[in-house]
Amino acid sequence: MVTQKSQSTISSMNAEFLHIAMFPWLAFGHLLPFFELAKSLAEKGNRISFISTPRNIKRLPKLPPELSHLLTFVEFSLPQIQNLPNDAEATSDLPLDKVPYLKKALDGLESSLSSFLKTTCPDWLISDFASHWLPPIAAKLNVPCVFFSIFNAANLCFFGPPSALCGVGDDVRKNPQDFTVPPKWIPFENNLAFRKCEISRWFNDAVVENESGIGDAVRFGLVVQECDIVVVRSSTEFEPEWLKLLQEVYKKPVLPIGLLPPQLHIVEDKNDENWLTIKRWLDKQEHGSVVYVALGSEATLNEQETVELALGLELSQLPFFWVLRKPAGSTEFVLPTGFEDRVKGRGIIWRTWVPQLRILSHPSIGGSLMHSGYSSVIETLGFGHPLVLLPMVNDQAILARLLEWKKIGVEIPRNDEDGSFMKESVAGLLRKVMVDEEGEHYRAIAKDLQKVFGNKILNDTYIDNFECYLKNNRRGKSS
Repeated sequence: MVTQKSQSTISSMNAEFLHIAMFPWLAFGHLLPFFELAKSLAEKGNRISFISTPRNIKRLPKLPPELSHLLTFVEFSLPQIQNLPNDAEATSDLPLDKVPYLKKALDGLESSLSSFLKTTCPDWLISDFASHWLPPIAAKLNVPCVFFSIFNAANLCFFGPPSALCGVGDDVRKNPQDFTVPPKWIPFENNLAFRKCEISRWFNDAVVENESGIGDAVRFGLVVQECDIVVVRSSTEFEPEWLKLLQEVYKKPVLPIGLLPPQLHIVEDKNDENWLTIKRWLDKQEHGSVVYVALGSEATLNEQETVELALGLELSQLPFFWVLRKPAGSTEFVLPTGFEDRVKGRGIIWRTWVPQLRILSHPSIGGSLMHSGYSSVIETLGFGHPLVLLPMVNDQAILARLLEWKKIGVEIPRNDEDGSFMKESVAGLLRKVMVDEEGEHYRAIAKDLQKVFGNKILNDTYIDNFECYLKNNRRGKSS
């Protein structure tokens, strides 16, 4: 752990560099973007204290050796909480209904984080939405605080100003149906809204006080209110109008930080039998012919939806690679009788972890049917693949609407009441974006967006601007 004395010595020797503490929410959709940002800042000579739990730190990608002297992992163990398994340290370890207990355990780290900041006195703290108690602690210690949103700007605009999130003022949305129409503070025509079938669970967890003792919306609102600056995983090339609006909605500085595209470093591991098996099958397929299907590891389709998706893939007549992982606490998947025999050779159903970047980079992949998770969207467009969207949870629905609004992807239509969808829609949309002439627009725009989503040089300029802001706005430390 970095001590105050050692930090003072470092600061005097390297006044041009920063010491930055980072504390992401305990979900890998947050941990990994924070880790990418940490590495980018460390590459510039800044010292990073990356704070999380022991098990989560062990599950992060390997840190490049040349950064090991600059990026320090700081481990804090979660307090034991009733209804939270002892080995659960991330949302992927839990069924969705147990995640509020993880937030309650996170809140138990308040004292540890307070002591760490007091001892190390970093130049900046970069925090996430869940630890609403952290920005006030940082303010008392004269440590400026960044709220780093792994959600895109349009999503943040949809959920509104911090006062509304905290339940104060005329803009408060009190009922689920209030979220099924675009909000009044968006001044231009848009399609951002939840369906009825999407809103109930999200509303109960986010707006209503959950088992953690505080709703996610209030956590979000308090962090935005108390932080000094908001940085968003986005770029002006992707959503300029939403970034501009967000600064008006939040009434404080908002900086895009780029898309943080992960970099693929292919070193063929002859002992990685899983990847070699996948690669052998992909190598046999025609260029651009395979649909990559992945709906995330934290939510699952019900039995009827699983059957319709399977039959839709079969009906499409396209080769497919389907990652069908069982989320924590869920039951086994039930596929249609005889399905795997009928698609044998044309389709692969893979039931464990996969190296997604490697698969997406393979020349046989021609499109993706996905859940609209932001990191997966960035990775998929980073390789120029068109999107068919089937959002599952939380912010994915609003991101799917945005991608349709921008004509970047097509969303599988669902019944507004029960969320059901039909195999004919799955098959038709897959063929549209993959092979049919009327889908050429989606293939062309995906290739064009590869120049944004997959462009490390472009995205690094956002990191440069962010680092410049941090250096120009650090506070002098009191003795």
